[in-house]
Amino acid sequence: MKKLTRQRLLASTLLIGSTFAAAPAFAQAVAPTTESVETSQESPTAGGQSEDIVVTGTLVRNPNLIASNPVGVVTAEELDLQQVNVAEEFLRELPGAVPSIGSAVNNGNGGASFVNLRGLGTNRNIVLLDGTRLVPAGLGGVVDLNNIPVALIERTDILTGGAVTTYGADAIAGVVNFITKKDFAGIDLNLSNQITERGDGHTIRADLTVGANFADGRGNAVFSVGYQQADPVYQGDRDFSVSNISSSTGRPSGSATAVPTVFNGVPGLGLVQLNPAGNALVPYYAPFNFNPQNIFQTPFERYNLFGQANYEVAPGIEIYNQGMFSKNRVSTIIASSGTFGNGLEIPYSNPYLPANVRSQFCTAGGLTAAQCDAAAAATDPSDPAFDTFNYATFRRFVEAGPRLSEYTTTMFQYKAGVRGDITSNIGFDIFGTYGESENVQRQSGNGLLSRLQQAAFASSTDACLNATDSDCVPINLFGPAGSITADMLNYVTGPTTSSTTQTTLGTVRALINGDVGFALPWASERIGFAIGGEYRDYTAASVSDLATQTPGEVLGNGAAAPDVFGSYNVKEAFGELVIPIAAQQPFFESLTIELGARYSDYSLSGSNWTWKAGGSWEPFRGLRIRGNYNKATRAPNIGELFSPAVTGLDNLEVDPCSGNKPVGDARLTAICTAQGGGAFIGSIIDPVAAQVNVTTGGNLDLDVEKAETWTIGGVFQPNFVPGLAITVDYYNIVVTDAITTPTIDDVLDACFVSGSATDVACTSIRRDPATGALSGPVATTFGLPLVLSNLGRIETSGIDFTFNYRRDLGFAGLNLVMNGNWTEKSVFQATPTSFARDCTGYYSVNCASIQPEWTLNSRATLTVDDVDVSLQWRYIDGVEVEPDVGTYLPEFSSIGAKSYFDLTTRFQATDEMTFTFGVQNLLDQQPPVVGSTIGSTAYNSGNTYPSTYDALGRRFVAATRLRF
Repeated sequence: MKKLTRQRLLASTLLIGSTFAAAPAFAQAVAPTTESVETSQESPTAGGQSEDIVVTGTLVRNPNLIASNPVGVVTAEELDLQQVNVAEEFLRELPGAVPSIGSAVNNGNGGASFVNLRGLGTNRNIVLLDGTRLVPAGLGGVVDLNNIPVALIERTDILTGGAVTTYGADAIAGVVNFITKKDFAGIDLNLSNQITERGDGHTIRADLTVGANFADGRGNAVFSVGYQQADPVYQGDRDFSVSNISSSTGRPSGSATAVPTVFNGVPGLGLVQLNPAGNALVPYYAPFNFNPQNIFQTPFERYNLFGQANYEVAPGIEIYNQGMFSKNRVSTIIASSGTFGNGLEIPYSNPYLPANVRSQFCTAGGLTAAQCDAAAAATDPSDPAFDTFNYATFRRFVEAGPRLSEYTTTMFQYKAGVRGDITSNIGFDIFGTYGESENVQRQSGNGLLSRLQQAAFASSTDACLNATDSDCVPINLFGPAGSITADMLNYVTGPTTSSTTQTTLGTVRALINGDVGFALPWASERIGFAIGGEYRDYTAASVSDLATQTPGEVLGNGAAAPDVFGSYNVKEAFGELVIPIAAQQPFFESLTIELGARYSDYSLSGSNWTWKAGGSWEPFRGLRIRGNYNKATRAPNIGELFSPAVTGLDNLEVDPCSGNKPVGDARLTAICTAQGGGAFIGSIIDPVAAQVNVTTGGNLDLDVEKAETWTIGGVFQPNFVPGLAITVDYYNIVVTDAITTPTIDDVLDACFVSGSATDVACTSIRRDPATGALSGPVATTFGLPLVLSNLGRIETSGIDFTFNYRRDLGFAGLNLVMNGNWTEKSVFQATPTSFARDCTGYYSVNCASIQPEWTLNSRATLTVDDVDVSLQWRYIDGVEVEPDVGTYLPEFSSIGAKSYFDLTTRFQATDEMTFTFGVQNLLDQQPPVVGSTIGSTAYNSGNTYPSTYDALGRRFVAATRLRF
C-alpha cells in the first residue's frame, strides 16, 4: 500500500466536498460531520505507514472503505474558534450528548469531568486517546476529561452506538476518541485569556508544543507542556441566583440549618428557632440562604505534559511510544458547615443558654421550675440535680466561612508498541499501556461531630465536661451570627479530613489486519479483515482517614467514605470483516457489508459474546444508505461491585409523612409509624434543604447488562449542488438487565401509593429516630434504600442530522455547518414493576440533567483574505417539569427554547502569528429561573440548570498563537 498524503487521504472520504473543498485562509473549523478517519497511531496498517487510515468504527483498514456507523468529528480548528479549555466544555454542547459532571457542577463535583452520550450514563461510553483506553478516574471506571491534552488534539471522533464489538464493553452509548497530532514538526505556542462581562471567572491557558523529524524522516518526536487556571464565579454575584428560591412557593428558601439555631422534636413545640433577640424559642422562621457561597464555575488549575515518538527501525517496521502526565486541582466551594440535625446532649447549665430559653426547654422536658433552677446551677455531672436535654440541632457555622474541598488528581499513562508488515497487504500492531490515577480530596471548614458534642457539653465558658481533648473550647450555639468565636471554631472545624482514590489500568493488545488478497467479482476493493486479542487489568481503591470513614462524624459531609478495594481482569478475542460486494454497477455504485464479533471473559462476571452486522449501499453517486445492528454488553465496574453500603443525600422536597398529612389517615399513619416516625406524627418536617437521606452500595451478585443498538440512515451529496452534504440517521438503543437503582419517586410510590405498613417497600424506609424525618444524621437516619440490581431497562431513540455547505464566493470563502438531534424517547425503568419514566423534554428530581427533544449546533464562517469571522448558534428546545412529581409555581414549570450565539474573529497577522478575539453568549442570554428544589442538586443549582444553560453571561476571549 503506497504512502498517501493527508490531502489525498481526506479526499477518499465521502464528505470531502462539504468539509474541505475551497479551503479559505485557515483550515476551516467544522462542527461534527458524519465521517472521520483514524491514523495508524491507533492501530496498525499494512506496510507500517503512519499516514494510512481506517474508517472509525472498525479495525479493518482501507482508506477507500466507508463504514456503516455515523461518526461525528470536531476538528482542532473548531476548538480554536471556541477557545475551549477542557474537553468537557465542547462535548457537553454536542447535540445528542447530555451535560454531565463538569465545571458548572459544584455540589456533587468530585474533582473530575465526564461525558454522557445519549444520556445513558457516563459509565456507558468509552473515552479513548488515539484508540487506546485511558486509566479511569475512580471506582466507576469513567475517564476524567480534565486530563485530555487539548492542545494536541487534531480532531475528536464521536461514534454513538455500535462500538462494543470494536472497542469493548462500556461502549453501549458510544465512543469519544481523541486523535492527537502526528508527525508534528516545529513550534506552536498558544496563549489565551477569558473573562466575563461582570469581571469574574478569569481563565488563562498556555500551551507550548515542540516537534521534529529525525533520522532522515524515519522518525518523529513531539512534546507538549500546558498550564491552565480558572477563577470561581459565585452564585451570589448574579442577580438571578443571589437568593435561594423555593420552586414550590417562589419565596426565599434554603436550609433549616440556619442562624439563629433551629431545634426539632421539642415536645409541644416541634420545629422552633431562637428569635433574633436570642431570648425565646419561636416557630421556625428564617431558612439559611446558601446560594451566595456556592459557585457556577469551579476553580481549576492544571499542569500537563504529553509526548510521543515513532521510529522506523527497519523497512516496514516501526516502534512507537506515547506518554502523558497531568496534575490538576479542582476546588468546590459550598455553604458553611454546621450541625445538620444532630442530636446534641446539652446541659441545662450550659453557660450560653438564655434563661428564658432554658425555661422553655425545661417545660418541654417535664421539669418543674425548681428542678429547672437546680439543673441550671448544677455544673458537675455527678451532682444529682445535673440534667441535660437532647434535640435535633441545626446551626450554620457562618463564622467559619464556606466548606472547601480540594481535589488534586495526578495521572500518568504510558504506551509502547511495534507495528509493521507481515506481508505486502497484511500488517500487525502489538502494544502495551499502563496508567495510574490518584485523586486526593482534602476538606476544610466542615468540623467533627465528636468535637461538637464535647464543646456543647459544657457548664462553663472555660472548659468542657468529660472532654477527651484538653484543648476543647465550649461553643455558643445560642447566639446570633458572630457569637461563635475563632477559638470555638478552631476546635470544632479545625481538623482537615482527607480521602484518596487510586486506580490503575494495564492493557496488552495484539492486532493483525489488512485484506485477504482478492476481491469479489463485482467489487473493486478487496475483502478486509482484522483479528486480535486484548487483556486488561483494572484495580481501584479508596482510602480515607478515620473521621471520613465514620458515618456522620464529618459535619455536613453527607455519606461516609469507608475503605474500598476491588480488581478484575478481562481477556478478549475479536474479529471483523468488511466485504465489498459490488462497485460501479447499475444501482450499485457501491455495496459493502460489515461483520464483527468479540468474546470477553471477565474474572468476576463470566464470559459473553458481542457482535455486529452492518452495511452501506450507494445506489448512485450522491446518495448512500447505511445501517448497522449490534448486540452489546457491559460488565459491572469496581464501584458497582465492591462499594459498601453508605448513607448519603439525594433530592426530595416534600415528605409524604410531613406535617398534618398522616393525621386522621389511618393507613398513612401506620406506614409512617412502621418507618420509625410514630412518635412524631403531626410534626415531621420536610427534608432539610430538600435533601433526603438515601442508602446505596455495591452488589457482588451483579451480572452484565445486555443491549441492542441499531442505526439506519443516509448521506445525500448532490452533484448539482457542489459543496453540499446532508446526513440523517435514526438510532435506537435498548439496555436490558441494566445495573440501576430506583428513583426517589419509585421508592416512594412503591410504599405510599401501592404498599402497606407491613410491606418491605415501606419498612425498608428508615427515619430519623430523633425527629421522624427522612433527613438527619447519616449514622442513624438511613432514609430511602437505593439498591443496585440488574432489574433495570433503559431505552433511547432519535435522529441525528447534519447539514454541511461550503462555497467559494470569489471575494470570500463561505462555510455553513449545522448539526442537530431529535430525541424521540429516553426511558428509564428501575425494575419491571417501576414506572417507565421518559425524561425527554422534562426536568425533575428523577431526571437528573436536562435532555431536550431538539438540540441544534451550527456555525457560519466567512473568510476574506486573512480574516475569519465566525458565528456559532446553539439552540436548546423548550422543556417542562415532569408531570405528577410535585406542585410547583407555573412560572417554574416550563422553560422556553433558548438560543446562544458566539462571535469569533480570527486574524492572521503574519505567517507565524494569529490573533483570535471572541465574544461568547453574545446577547448575554440569562439562564431560566426555576428555583432550587425542582431538580437534582448536581444539576439544579443557583435557581437554574447551569450545566445546560449559561449562568456566567457574556464573556470575552483573546488569544495569540505563534507557529514556527
